[in-house]
Amino acid sequence: MRILVVGLTGYLGAHVAERLRALPGTRVLGGGRSPAADVPVDLAGDRVDRLAEALASAAPDAVVNCAGATGGDPVRLAEVNARGPALLCAALRLARPGARLVHLGSAAEYGPGTMHVKVPESAATRPLAAYGATKLAGTVTVATSDLDAVVLRVGNPVGPGAPPSGLPGRVTGLLRAAGADPDAVLRLGDLSAYRDFVDVRDVARAVERAVTAAGPLPRVLNIGGGDAAPVRHLVRTLADIAGFRGRIEEDAAGSARSGEVSWQCSDIAAARAALDWRPSYSLDASLAALWSEGVRPPALTAKGGGPS
Repeated sequence: MRILVVGLTGYLGAHVAERLRALPGTRVLGGGRSPAADVPVDLAGDRVDRLAEALASAAPDAVVNCAGATGGDPVRLAEVNARGPALLCAALRLARPGARLVHLGSAAEYGPGTMHVKVPESAATRPLAAYGATKLAGTVTVATSDLDAVVLRVGNPVGPGAPPSGLPGRVTGLLRAAGADPDAVLRLGDLSAYRDFVDVRDVARAVERAVTAAGPLPRVLNIGGGDAAPVRHLVRTLADIAGFRGRIEEDAAGSARSGEVSWQCSDIAAARAALDWRPSYSLDASLAALWSEGVRPPALTAKGGGPS
């Protein structure tokens, strides 16, 4: 089986590729703009015919799209998150119409949640900012295509290698810099929100199940931890793991998007039914792995994770 992973050098892509490489009889190809990529793919700038030619040459049985932009201006977000999936679908339709497409979406597509209510895939989507809106556009394109495709709508990924562009990775970097200084102060934004955190290794396992599942899959599946955890708990748990002796203050400017979404929790029952998947790592175990294994350098990060 030949599997093309687009965005293989990013946070999610690296874990996905590692998981897929362990499958017997599988060859994993990397797709991206790097000269080292097995298949040249530029979702923000390629033409359909050029990408179709590259896909025809690579002849993948499945394509996993882990590429995505979490920051930047709305034009850049739209190029990667909205145009990218549309381009990929069009090229696959021409070159490999029978290949399965697994596309990684985001729980940010849902927008504000209702306290203590888990959000199913059928819920209304009300993204509040360009990131969620552009990710939703990509999801709609993939989910309404005539391809053998599924969107995995991922919660807030955490675990080993979390990038500094997201809160878990950023806090990890701050704690390492603070060391054991009892006078150190971590100045963060409001940490009162609740988020559905999911271990990046569990996300990779869900992708594996989606790639190898027999028969058609539901068009959209939530992949999350299944519970909402206080962001404050994540920060304080990381501080405890690090042996931090200073103070944590919530007086800095935070993410506007995060501030408007106080609760986020995905209903993952459909993924359990369709993929026989459920999360296997607790949040505390994910944070312990993040602390022990470190943070990915920003230059290698294509898709980060933090409160959405």
